[in-house]
Amino acid sequence: MTNYQKWTSFYTMLRKDVVRMMRIWTQTFLPSVITSVLYFLIFGSVLGDRIGGFGEHSYVQFVIPGLVMLAVVTNAFSNVAFTFFTSKFFSRNIDEILVSPTPPWVMIAGFVGGGVVRGVIIGILVLIVSLIFAAPAVANPFVIFAFLLLSSILFALGGLVNGIYAKNFDGIQIVPTFVLTPLVYLGGVFYSVHILPQWWQMLTYLNPIFYLINGFRYGFLGLADVSLWISFAMLFAMIAVFVAINWYLIRTGLGLKQ
Repeated sequence: MTNYQKWTSFYTMLRKDVVRMMRIWTQTFLPSVITSVLYFLIFGSVLGDRIGGFGEHSYVQFVIPGLVMLAVVTNAFSNVAFTFFTSKFFSRNIDEILVSPTPPWVMIAGFVGGGVVRGVIIGILVLIVSLIFAAPAVANPFVIFAFLLLSSILFALGGLVNGIYAKNFDGIQIVPTFVLTPLVYLGGVFYSVHILPQWWQMLTYLNPIFYLINGFRYGFLGLADVSLWISFAMLFAMIAVFVAINWYLIRTGLGLKQ
């Protein structure tokens, strides 16, 4: 394939997914916004004053990065998992892509791109909603954007793996429900790891999502439970692993050939 043909293939897959999510925005964007409003109401207006703050920052300012990351991670993952699953079992357009000369990396980029778009848009919307409850502190805009984008890429890649292996609708719900959600909630969304017992801190350090939330929170508050560079290193390492897994699965056709 020429570079133009590769670009056309990538753009077609991306555009199809973006048009779909914009057409059903009440299902793709609105639920996360409403859920975030409820979180901000509970932890900002109801419990925030009782819990106290972290240094010079209020509690609601502390939880804003975690809640944004919660929305980004779950939406980027579920978008790609659902899109790939429906392409494989319902529209069957995945067969057309597989028999075409489209390289695996273009196929990965096309599906992951939709998840990244949704993750970034959701992150921005939740940030806008947070302005109603507190003015988010901004220590390093570059770090905020980097973690927002890279986290969307990482979990879009994870959603692609899920979508490749899923055999039914239950298959694309198991990982978000029983793996992703517990890891996010136990990754420091609502608390600092330093307030935990020593044994629980050690378990938290084994949670990969902790490093995403840690780095993202540093961009807002300038505070981090572990070094920012460790968070970046973990993020890039996980992206590399998931890119390799997806490339191998698509290249070999595992989970794709019926």
